[in-house]
Amino acid sequence: MRKNTIDIITLGCSKNLVDSERLIRQLELNGYHVTHDSEHPQGEIVVVNTCGFIADAQEESVNMILELCQAKEEGRVKQVYVMGCLSQRFMKELGHEIPQVDKFYGKFDWTELLNDLGKVYMKECQYERRLTTPKHYAYLKISEGCDRHCAYCAIPLITGRHQSRRMEDIVAEVEHLVSEGVKEFQLIAQELTYYGLDIYGEQKITELVERISDVKGVKWIRLHYAYPMNFPWELLRVIRERKNVCKYLDIALQHVNTKVLTNMQRHVDKEQTYELIERIRKEVPGIALRTTLMVGFPGEDEAEFEELKEFVRWARFDRMGAFAYSEEEGTPAQKNLKDEVSDEVKQRRLSELMDLQQRISAEVQAAKVGQVLKVMVDRKEGDYYVGRTEFDSPEVDPEVLIPVADGTLRRGCFYLVQVVDSDDFDLYGKVIR
Repeated sequence: MRKNTIDIITLGCSKNLVDSERLIRQLELNGYHVTHDSEHPQGEIVVVNTCGFIADAQEESVNMILELCQAKEEGRVKQVYVMGCLSQRFMKELGHEIPQVDKFYGKFDWTELLNDLGKVYMKECQYERRLTTPKHYAYLKISEGCDRHCAYCAIPLITGRHQSRRMEDIVAEVEHLVSEGVKEFQLIAQELTYYGLDIYGEQKITELVERISDVKGVKWIRLHYAYPMNFPWELLRVIRERKNVCKYLDIALQHVNTKVLTNMQRHVDKEQTYELIERIRKEVPGIALRTTLMVGFPGEDEAEFEELKEFVRWARFDRMGAFAYSEEEGTPAQKNLKDEVSDEVKQRRLSELMDLQQRISAEVQAAKVGQVLKVMVDRKEGDYYVGRTEFDSPEVDPEVLIPVADGTLRRGCFYLVQVVDSDDFDLYGKVIR
């Protein structure tokens, strides 16, 4: 056990990761040595930043807490603290069930941990972070919460109403991160396109992206978690015209059947969904589209599922994720809809959908063989340098593998790479310049 050392463990999404990075910086400013996601925590104190989005994530978070409490009982850890979405949602229940935890914090009051440790939260450094990602890219959280209230989603119950950050604060954070070597920014929010409505009275995501794009040193901006309803069409002009705004959009569609979408409270229908994809691709030729789909939601019979597969065949998404519906306590779906699709059927549909997407992905990647693409190198792994194109977000998307034998490449630098081969997801290339 190392004195004056704190281990931070982050579970869940990149939005949680940003909170952990801010906490790490505050702890370091107060004199602590901090490690992140250590396989074998050795500090006196461990802080778990939990996820509470779906049942599997909740189970993972609870298991991690129990594992660390066991380490505490065995004398390998002195104190265990818990923060994040799971404790925000179930703080009272967790406190009763797992009393070994020294204190539970929610998603927004984790700053109190500094006071409880006898330290000071330095507000003037509130947006400073110690990046846990490679130093050339960072996640940039532009808002909290969500006002959409989709029937299946517990996020509004956890995070509350949408709260945008002020534009000048976001730009100042970008300028600070660029000064520390960051070149690439993944813009994240629970709902990106809603940005600005709460504080400016109108959607301001387009202006925000333009202002970030104007910051000297910003090489790539990538947009995550857009919503299909009331999409800000002017944003497509910025993606098309700005060289440092990646031709990439992550827009969660969930389904295509109108009945299912209505049950989901998504406020779009089949026709609008098809029109959305067509218009995006027409206005931004070559754009990479990433989406997330759900199977097994109440009202999805075999006919609706076949309609979803037909949509995937038509859309040919560059990247696609999917998951099976599970009831979440307190959501409109849990209260008002009967979960009639069996787990067996859900898993079959999920496998069918992902198998279909794997075939599409293989074809999309194979079509790139022979092309020359701009690639940023992230790391060296075995016999390959591993990088990404503007169409690939870190952690979730395919990668480009370049043989180490081809020469020495620098992490965080751009290279022109000719694609020589592909598999179902990744590309293989050689540097030409």
